[in-house]
Amino acid sequence: MRGLLLTALLALVPEPRAQAVWLGRLDPKQLLGHWYVLAVASRERGFAVEKDVKNVEGVVVTLTPENNLKVLTSRHGLEGCNQNIVQLLRQNSGWVFENPSLGVLEYRVLGTDFKDYAIIFTQLEFGDEAFNTVELYSRTEMASQEALRLFTKWSKGLGFLSQQQAQLQKDLTCARKILQPRLAGGSCSGEGQTPSGGQAEI
Repeated sequence: MRGLLLTALLALVPEPRAQAVWLGRLDPKQLLGHWYVLAVASRERGFAVEKDVKNVEGVVVTLTPENNLKVLTSRHGLEGCNQNIVQLLRQNSGWVFENPSLGVLEYRVLGTDFKDYAIIFTQLEFGDEAFNTVELYSRTEMASQEALRLFTKWSKGLGFLSQQQAQLQKDLTCARKILQPRLAGGSCSGEGQTPSGGQAEI
């Protein structure tokens, strides 16, 4: 049911898809490495009220021997920086990951240039609240105009209102808690990443 709903929503996104590359063909290694989360669209309760004080987040994606994704995040919380690790299992069909036991019903890439940015869709369910998000992942602290355009296109196309979208504040304190050591080590483009150039969208 969730997959049918997302498919219907994707069909409404107003941009030609004839030349799009289906992301089910991509190697998950192309998402590995460090990312800054620079913009978010969310239907979570309270997001519209809190969005103006939300700061840039850090994400590090690695691959387990079983080809599952391990996602380390660092974001601001009430008591400072909160870090969390989630392992996501690959679904049987398509380039989609999940871990329902942790509230992650769907995690997929909507669009990417295979190198500098990725647009991530996540369906979440915590307690009695179910919601989805679209996030702009960027390899650098500043997003390109192309990345911002694609983020806006997907957010609007999936029905997010303007008050449900935000470019995050440029406070990198928590992001750098997990990204700085990797940046210093020179692994900013991702472990095992094989950039293909160009751009892919569902």
